[in-house]
Amino acid sequence: MNWSILYRGSLSSCNYACTYCPFAKTKNTRQELAKDAKELARFVDWVEHQSIHNIGILFTPWGEGLIRKQYQKAIVHLSHLPHVRKVAIQTNLSCQLDWLKEGNKSKIALWTTYHPQEVSRKKFVQKCSILDQLGVSYSVGVVGFKDALNNLELLRNELPEHVYVWINAYKKDPDYYTEDEVVRLVNIDPLVRYNMVNHESLGLNCLAGESVFSVDGDGTMTRCHFIKHPIGNIYEKEFEKSLFLRPCTNLTCGCHIGYVHLEKLKLYDVFKDGVLERIPSK
Repeated sequence: MNWSILYRGSLSSCNYACTYCPFAKTKNTRQELAKDAKELARFVDWVEHQSIHNIGILFTPWGEGLIRKQYQKAIVHLSHLPHVRKVAIQTNLSCQLDWLKEGNKSKIALWTTYHPQEVSRKKFVQKCSILDQLGVSYSVGVVGFKDALNNLELLRNELPEHVYVWINAYKKDPDYYTEDEVVRLVNIDPLVRYNMVNHESLGLNCLAGESVFSVDGDGTMTRCHFIKHPIGNIYEKEFEKSLFLRPCTNLTCGCHIGYVHLEKLKLYDVFKDGVLERIPSK
């Protein structure tokens, strides 16, 4: 069976202070960090023993994971397991990158996010250049605030052409962008229109809950991050029985890590092997 697992442990701290993020400049206690590290180690051990399955993993921490050695070591270890096809993580790319040399770089991918208020564009592009030198696949993302558009266009021009730059559109105000601004967004991210709407999803088939599922630090499984009803626990016997195709129970889905799995959008044809790290196929 091919599985894609979105893992989110109890980590909830970040070294950045983005005004729109609830975890900006938050700190976990030592006890909380130790708990998260223990959860992560248990998950990695569980993955190691699932050798009859083909597994892709995306770490989606509430905060920044790669400034923690345990996440770096987990990714390196998982990348060398023969039944793990991909291991990816969402990151602000603020960590050092030498640790990537120890991993199987053909299996590691980074879903990186540029935060203009926290890091200079020059420094961020330099970090991306290191990833290119190491041969690590990555996408670059930004929040599409209007006042950042000029900066985002410069970022797109300064990154290599092969790097996909995605935009998380601001959707709280349906009239937020002018027509000219939409054109500018599309010139940066040709797929941005998928992210500019909340897709109707109620009653529609979604791979989330069948071949894609979310796991928390206790092993509790949910269909996705946006449907909180537990469907099982990976540390219990016969947990696989909870995985089957079922219609979505939410009215809409507006986040990429959710709607990319909606069958009606056919985005697997667009992203193919890059679904987890948000890299479309060329």
